[in-house]
Amino acid sequence: MPSYRTLWFVLFGGWLFAYADRALTGPVVTWMIDNDIDFMGAAQNPHALGGLIGSLFFAGYMLTQLPSGRLGDRYGHATLLSVCFMWAGLATIVSGLITGLITFVALRVITGLGEGAFYSNDRALIVAHTPERFRSLGLGVAITGLAFGLTVANIFAVPLLDFGVDVLGKDHAWRMPFLVFGALTLGFAVVMWWFMRRLAGPIRPGPPLRNLMLISAVFCVLIMALFWLCDSVGLPEWASAALQVVLAACIVLVMRRRGSIGTAVSLKDRDTTLIYVAAIAILWSIWLFGYWSVAIVSSAAHSSLTTAGLIAAFNAGAGIIGFPVGGWLSDKASRRKMGRRNLLITATAVQGGLVLLFGAYLQFTQMPSLWVMGVLMFCTGLFLNAVQPMSQALTADLVGPKERGAAFGMWNLIGEVGALTSPVFSGVVRDATGSWSAAIYLDAALVIGSALLYFGVRRSAPRPTQSTTATATATEVA
Repeated sequence: MPSYRTLWFVLFGGWLFAYADRALTGPVVTWMIDNDIDFMGAAQNPHALGGLIGSLFFAGYMLTQLPSGRLGDRYGHATLLSVCFMWAGLATIVSGLITGLITFVALRVITGLGEGAFYSNDRALIVAHTPERFRSLGLGVAITGLAFGLTVANIFAVPLLDFGVDVLGKDHAWRMPFLVFGALTLGFAVVMWWFMRRLAGPIRPGPPLRNLMLISAVFCVLIMALFWLCDSVGLPEWASAALQVVLAACIVLVMRRRGSIGTAVSLKDRDTTLIYVAAIAILWSIWLFGYWSVAIVSSAAHSSLTTAGLIAAFNAGAGIIGFPVGGWLSDKASRRKMGRRNLLITATAVQGGLVLLFGAYLQFTQMPSLWVMGVLMFCTGLFLNAVQPMSQALTADLVGPKERGAAFGMWNLIGEVGALTSPVFSGVVRDATGSWSAAIYLDAALVIGSALLYFGVRRSAPRPTQSTTATATATEVA
């Protein structure tokens, strides 16, 4: 039986490839805008369209969070993890083979639908196999792969595009990053499958895969129909993203009415609901910088995309420290008077202040320094990445073991509203104002607002049953 620490590092690899695959779109779209390539070259508002493409990926990713978490609770989290990486690798490769805006968007949606099975099952598997005193540390170590994935995408996307120019020609060079990273993801999927068999026994993907494919087919049709409808009637990109959020809310309500959401993760529980809603700001921040950081740096400093990618990597690379240290501090705080919640509030407030400082620096400096931007992005990313394992460990504290897959699915489903809307709304603000400062100020406001929401979380353990009320009362957070 592999150790729980080995599990952390295998899932670290999962986060690396999952985030590299999705983060590729930002640098590729930026390159296509700058070089007037294919469907981006003819767009009237290219940054808004580019943001919408990223947002539609997250529409798919968001909608399968809760269903895949429930499937993991039923069929095994290891099985769902094995399936989703085969799916992601194939879909990423095909993204680099197709032609046309509609088919490209559809493939990014399909990629997101498959990768949506990762988050809730990854979190639940770590919690199930890790001693409680190391729970937040394990969540932080594994999700550090996210930072590596974003960094790898920012650093290697542009060289791969240059290589694509030499091999495929300028008009088709954008395909190369998807082909390379898709192949690497498929290779990792084989490793994941082998490891999960050792951890959990034989992998029987048939029933969960059929269920996931059926759910994904329905969601893909709904997302693409909404995209086609918005395009046909000429709605702006931000309206399309807003309607995707409405679609997600309708699906959650339908699942709730049908009893598909467990009681501990339903929106009837105030404490978990506050954490879920506050997670919107976490994902908004990740994908403001994860999707547009190359464009932000290159626009502010008038630098090349290669240089901007290296500076943007400071923000993503901060997770290498932020994720594990945030998890370690959260475990320490949970055993002391401060508690996870109060540490989470403090770290979130500091993050909001740093984002505000970064926006002010860009607004009031005529020629921003690359190094100052790098330092500010690193410090911002340090706290942004630290708050994730804190929030996720607090979520695990508040629900029972049998509902954690669904709980993490709900956390990411609601949190992904930020990922869905951040790229497109930030792109719209950039097109409207001509700079990125206003988009960064908006992010700061959301982060500070999320810190205030955490004050409403009162429990630090699962909601008590009638027989355990007296014991659980002692866990109330002052």
